[in-house]
Amino acid sequence: MTRLARRWIGSRGLARSAAARSGPVAAFLVAATIAGCGSSEPDRAHPDYEKALAGAPAPLAALYEQANRLLPGGRDAYERRLSSLRGYPVVANVWASWCGPCRFEFPHFQRAAARYGKRVAFLGIDTQDSDDAAATFLREEPVPYPSYTDPDEEIVESIGATLGLPDTAFYDRAGKLVYLKQGPYDDEAELRADVERYALRVAGERGELRTDGELQADRRRDPPGRDGEGG
Repeated sequence: MTRLARRWIGSRGLARSAAARSGPVAAFLVAATIAGCGSSEPDRAHPDYEKALAGAPAPLAALYEQANRLLPGGRDAYERRLSSLRGYPVVANVWASWCGPCRFEFPHFQRAAARYGKRVAFLGIDTQDSDDAAATFLREEPVPYPSYTDPDEEIVESIGATLGLPDTAFYDRAGKLVYLKQGPYDDEAELRADVERYALRVAGERGELRTDGELQADRRRDPPGRDGEGG
């Protein structure tokens, strides 16, 4: 069992243990929370990707022709794809089908890809997962972009995503990593702010990898505005 899987299963075990000591009502609430973290929302309407991404530039259109596909090849294939996308900023989301926080934030990425996908390339990195489970999840929660499989954590280690799932990497137009968000996005507005700042604004203007402290200070000085598109 991988270390992140142990971390996820261990956290659920601790929650169950605490609930057992607190009585039947707490145990019920914890059980409901655990079940909810592992579920998606099959009745929620997904974006109309065909309409939203119509007219995307050829390199991005080619990317989106691979929607929901799980691509093999590990780090080498992932880095070749980044090279092929030079000229466009890239947002890469690290996820796994067993990860509750990943499932929670997935709708944010669905809507962000529909909103920004004609200017920003979106990718997924499916790590420490089984292809069958990942494919089942993508049928329930489709995205317009492919995901690279990362069973041995080669890709996540190469980008420094070492604190657990989910993570999101932002690359500039030259293919350089400029920001790594470690942890989930609490809401769509937070993700949109980072796309605007680190994919649309900072990418191509700055080359350094920013620390969380620097980024928070920037946000206070210069709150992100709207991107000017509907959606």
